[in-house]
Amino acid sequence: MDTRRLFKEDVYLKTAKAVITDIQREEENLVLILDQTIFFPEGGGQSSDIGTISDLTVTHVYEDKDYIYHRCVEKESELSIGDEVDIAIEWKHRFDNMQRHCGEHILSGKFYELFGGVNRGFHMGEDYMTIDISLEENPAYNKITWEMAKEAELATNEAIWANLPVITRHYDNRQEAEHLPLRKALAFDEDISIVCVGSIENPADCVACCGTHPATSGQVGIVKLYKVEPNKGMFRIYFEAGKRAFLHYQDRYDILTNLEHKLSAGTDDLLDKYNAQNAKNKGIRDELYHLKKWVVAREIEDIKAQISPAFVRYYDKLSIDDILEIGRSLSGCIPTIAFLVHQPTNTILLFSDQHDCGKLVKENAPIYGGKGGGNQSSARAIFPKAEYVDTFIDLIEKHLR
Repeated sequence: MDTRRLFKEDVYLKTAKAVITDIQREEENLVLILDQTIFFPEGGGQSSDIGTISDLTVTHVYEDKDYIYHRCVEKESELSIGDEVDIAIEWKHRFDNMQRHCGEHILSGKFYELFGGVNRGFHMGEDYMTIDISLEENPAYNKITWEMAKEAELATNEAIWANLPVITRHYDNRQEAEHLPLRKALAFDEDISIVCVGSIENPADCVACCGTHPATSGQVGIVKLYKVEPNKGMFRIYFEAGKRAFLHYQDRYDILTNLEHKLSAGTDDLLDKYNAQNAKNKGIRDELYHLKKWVVAREIEDIKAQISPAFVRYYDKLSIDDILEIGRSLSGCIPTIAFLVHQPTNTILLFSDQHDCGKLVKENAPIYGGKGGGNQSSARAIFPKAEYVDTFIDLIEKHLR
């Protein structure tokens, strides 16, 4: 006998009793088949329910033909085939899925209604949901702009605010369901579930779906779009619905409020204040860039005037890139070797016209726990402790005498 799907009869059923019809072992898990279940199995882009069966924790539920399998965390259990058990779903997880899945339905329906956009892909992730919209049915549009996306978003939320009925109708075969105003052609010939948001005559969405949905669109709460991007000839819409969308809005609003405080701005002039601050910072960065270029040029002149066979200089204000520029500018005027040290990172940059810098680092830096590499004319060695810097330099000086 196949598993009776109680979630199809009452999506709000949180607890029930059932009888175990089979017990299987799967690595470190126990898999139970029940005569009836309130657990929705993974499918249609929606994750499965989780919860408990007696004292066992249900972590995943899946469907295979006529049966629903409940994967439980293995533990000492005296359950046997024929036992009656108490089953309970984690309602927070179920309602989260209901809000998100129904929100996706309405949004997809509005893209279809407004622009002829067909949903060709749906993913319900942890951080956001995505739908892939194809504009193949309406030659008037060749792309989805952000303004179009916002129009669909507003229409979606208006359907939510209307608190429309969400009704799932079950049909034995294709012929019974084909008279409905479906957004997508049916992909099944039998055991078909059609979810309709609103009236049959003027639905916000009407499509085949096996997922769980709230009784009214108002329970979705809110749908918020995040971004639109091209994807394989279609357009991928990133969005969220329900409590997750609300929490995301809370986080974004907190960030916005914090920025307003930092810039002494209100929402109406935040962008102007930000742009002004950004322009000021750019001016400072430009000044710093030119100042550093001047310092580097002076440093190159100074080193060339006093360079010695084993020249060492330490830097704590210039970046490694600045020091590299200095070292490379010394090419052709280094008597033996030059060591330019970046003190904040215990990094030595070696430059030479005569000796293989890369080889010197490779053969000697590991002695002091250093690492690095390079080529004939330049190399770098990085050490775990500052005291190893001078020790390494002293070693190389002695090696080259």
